[in-house]
This record gives sequence, structure tokens and C-alpha cells, in this order.
Amino acid sequence: MLDDFLVRAMLASVGVAVAAAPLGCFVIWRRMAYFGDATAHAAVLGVALSLALSMPIFAGVLVVCLLMAITVSSLSGRGFAMDTLLGVASHSSLAIGLVAVSFLSGVRIDLMSYLFGDILAVGKMDLLVIWGGALIVLGLIVWRWSGLLLSTLNPDLALASGFKPKQEQFILTIALAIVVAVAIKVVGVLLIAAMLIVPAATARAFSHTPEVMAIIAACLGAFCGLSGLQASYSFDTPTGPTIVCVSALLFIITNLVLKIFRSSRFTASST
Repeated sequence: MLDDFLVRAMLASVGVAVAAAPLGCFVIWRRMAYFGDATAHAAVLGVALSLALSMPIFAGVLVVCLLMAITVSSLSGRGFAMDTLLGVASHSSLAIGLVAVSFLSGVRIDLMSYLFGDILAVGKMDLLVIWGGALIVLGLIVWRWSGLLLSTLNPDLALASGFKPKQEQFILTIALAIVVAVAIKVVGVLLIAAMLIVPAATARAFSHTPEVMAIIAACLGAFCGLSGLQASYSFDTPTGPTIVCVSALLFIITNLVLKIFRSSRFTASST
């Protein structure tokens, strides 16, 4: 079954979605959208490092993303505004990575596949890495759910309850770096943030509890991944961007329908 490239692509898209979408809920709750974007941009520098040292792409991307996230977290509040730090780190790491790749002689690299993904080229080993990373992220979220949620909603209450907000933030940073490392093959570094944010933002409209929002986000992410893959195959469009377009379209339609529904209810109740 795994010899079919479309089956591998479907499994890869679902694997990334079920890890990225629940994690995206915390990104939204903590208002860390730009943080996720900056971590994703640092992945290009990780790709250059991996190729230069002849090491696995996943390992290089994971190391660089973790270093970038830890550096930004350490410098925040020490005379630097968080948005300024993220802006500098995001664009600098992307630019340095692109320049570093151009200096690699004797290495053939399809830069577009790392920027926008190449899900149709996912191999069996890539699939193993994607699902291994996804299971690690899901395990971290389930294991630290109470601490992560409480630290997100009220750090003082989390501290009083025996949790360490800084430690929970570090765990969230690790999970985010893992998602970026495994998603680079599916949607590329420029679109990973969309896989984190858009399904979670869509799920918010249907959710009354954080747990429900995380589950719905994972389901919507998987649905958008499979639908985007089908649309890409049918219309011969780039797969990664198509998946993101489907996610964005679902977000727009959902909010328009809900707005119309609420408006009609308000009109009916007022009459």
C-alpha cells in the first residue's frame, strides 16, 4: 500500500495535521502566531546546516528551530520587545539560510520543495519521521495538557497549582520545533504557520471547551489536508499551497455562515 505515492502523501498530510492543529490552539491562545512563523523560517537555516554537515534534514531543522526559539524566549523582556525580536529573528534566519544554501557547492537542492513543500515526493522513511514526530508532539500535549492549559490561561494560578509556566513554555517550544521539522516536507517553511493557525482558528467557532477545540482542529486539519491533496491532483496545482488554500476557504465559509446564522437569529428574536 505504501508503494503508492498518493497513499504516502495522504498519510503524511494527516500526520502533520493531527499534530499541528492541536498545537495551533495553544499558539492562538498564547497569541504566538508570529513566534510560529519565525520558528518555521529558521528551518531554512537548518536545511543549509544539514546539507553542509551531511546530516539528516530533520535533525538540522530541529536543532536550529530549538536554538532560535530558546534564544528569542531568553532575550524577551531584557530591553527587547517580543515583536521586534521575532521580526529580526524570522527574516534574518530566512535570509541567512537562503544565502547559506547558495554557497553549498556540489549539493543539488530543490529550494522550492523546502519553501513550499513537496508532499508527493514523501518516501517511506519520510513517512516514518513525520508520524514519529507527530506522535511525540501528541504525547507531549496529552501528557502536559493541564500544565500547558493552565499556564496559558493564568500563569499565576498555574504556579500556585504546582506547575512551572517557564517549563511549560519550553515544552511548547519543543513541540513547535518538532512540528516545523516534520512539516517541512509537506507544506514547506513558508506555509507551516498556516497549518498551525488556520484549522485551530476555524475550530474555535464550534468549540465551547479547550479539549473540544483541539479535537475539532485536528479533524479539520486532516480534512483540509486530504481535500487539498485531492484538489491539487485534480487541478494540477502545487500541493502545499493548495492545502493551505482549502484551509483558508473553509475558515472564510465557516465564519460567513456563522455570521449569517447569528444575524438571522438576532433578527428573529427582535421581531
